[in-house]
Amino acid sequence: MKLEKRSSGETEEAPVQEPASRKKPVVVYIMILFIAAFLLMALSFFMHQRSNTQALGELQHSVSALQEVQATQDKNIQLQEELAAVNDELEALKGQLTQAQNDTLDAQQGTDAMVALYTLQQQYAAADYDACRITLQSMEDQNLVGQLPTSADAGVTAPSLRYQQLKEAVLNQPAD
Repeated sequence: MKLEKRSSGETEEAPVQEPASRKKPVVVYIMILFIAAFLLMALSFFMHQRSNTQALGELQHSVSALQEVQATQDKNIQLQEELAAVNDELEALKGQLTQAQNDTLDAQQGTDAMVALYTLQQQYAAADYDACRITLQSMEDQNLVGQLPTSADAGVTAPSLRYQQLKEAVLNQPAD
């Protein structure tokens, strides 16, 4: 048709405005596609935000759980240190108790030695030499002789020296 008009020599008339009307639906279609793409991108953004918020919440929960574990471990370490300190104190107290028991035993043996010496003196004063010999043997068997003090106040004979004097006197007496 265009060829015919050109060949007939007629002047061309302005083209019909059909392309403008075609451009309008294409532009609307492209706008709809851009709006749909934008809405999909916005939807995707909000979904990612929600997912990120959930993940962040889980991470915060994990961090708080780790903080609780750390606090528990710190408390455990503190309690272990306190237990070690108390055990050290206990060991020191056990040592003191053992020393006190040993001191008490030594004092008891010293007292037993002095009582045995007193008994020996009373038996010697009563001239019961057989009982003196039994007391002497008992003192030696119980290792009480070493428990007798070796020093005394001025004017008093030391108990260990008095024991030696009584022992010699008893052993010099004839057996009954």
